[in-house]
Amino acid sequence: MSEYEARLQAWVGRQVGAPRVGQDPVNIPMIRHWVEAMEDDNPVYLDDAAARATGREGVVAPASMIQAWTMRGYAASVREDPAGPDELTDLLAEGGYTSVVATDSEFEFHRELVPGDHVSVEETVESISPEKNTALGAGRFVSTVKTYRDASGEVVATQRWRLLRFRPAAKPEPKPLRPRPAINLDNAFWFEAAREHRLVIQRCADCKSLRHPPGPCCPQCGSFDWDTVEAQGEGHVHSYVVNHHPRHPAFDYPLVVAVIELAEGTRLITNMTGVAPEDVEIGMPVVLDWIDPDPDLSLPAFRPAEPKER
Repeated sequence: MSEYEARLQAWVGRQVGAPRVGQDPVNIPMIRHWVEAMEDDNPVYLDDAAARATGREGVVAPASMIQAWTMRGYAASVREDPAGPDELTDLLAEGGYTSVVATDSEFEFHRELVPGDHVSVEETVESISPEKNTALGAGRFVSTVKTYRDASGEVVATQRWRLLRFRPAAKPEPKPLRPRPAINLDNAFWFEAAREHRLVIQRCADCKSLRHPPGPCCPQCGSFDWDTVEAQGEGHVHSYVVNHHPRHPAFDYPLVVAVIELAEGTRLITNMTGVAPEDVEIGMPVVLDWIDPDPDLSLPAFRPAEPKER
């Protein structure tokens, strides 16, 4: 057993902090607030006659309020606890178990509380588990028993309380967004079509020449009129490079960047998918694929064509 484990297990059977006495005795106004919040219309909580009709001497507090009578309140939660620091919490934090979530609670009620009862609570460590791997992170289950007493020391309730004190799992850094393309009036149509997973090619409306990248004017006849045709999505590798450096965190490396010659005759620069860099060849038949790096961007890519696709 490690020295740290021994220090933790030495807490089993020990009391956590000093006993805490409720700031106020059980009282009707607090009961009224509670039952209104919980929408609990049981009359024995506020109506003396209804309570006596059940054999009680008068109104009683809801059993589920037991913790409320010993809560420290807001002011105590924002100033130093007069009872001193919680040594067990500090020891768990030393091991990295800085986060907490309640896992279960089991009550046993010995008698009902009535207005005027003044409740105190003391807490004893029942067990501290070995380190467990959980979905929240590595942690330890700490089980304690809280004993609630009235002013005469009579036990009115006990609570077996279990917490998971855990070391928050490191969250992976979100992958940065792929760099945004420079979109302008001349090429916006192309990126809009890509978001619909359509690869289009600009075509001169007069001489019918195809051109890429898009531009305002036909380089063949000078016409400013144009429309588009949708590419078949087939072609071959005209040339390629394998990019290693400099690296951008939005990309996976090594990165194959290829000039693809489409079946229609135009070429475009794009990434290749589904192929190792050493397997890319000039002239390799390819078919259209798509990269959707984020909801706002879709880009054409090409992968090796299967024999049946050639």
